[in-house]
Amino acid sequence: MKNRLAELRKKHGIKQEELADRLEVSRQTIGSLENGRYNPSIILAFKIARLFEVSIEDIFIYEESEENEK
Repeated sequence: MKNRLAELRKKHGIKQEELADRLEVSRQTIGSLENGRYNPSIILAFKIARLFEVSIEDIFIYEESEENEK
């Protein structure tokens, strides 16, 4: 799943560590989310969306693979 988390975070002038503190997760979790190595729980996705005042879909982009489309 792709996401715009780094883009939104930088646009708001927030460092990874500050975002992690606000969301009550580790800085490593934020880094993993931004690099696409980790998909958030639905609760974390909602917290992120509320923090930036956007919808979950505005942050996280789900793209089905060709295998899933068959």
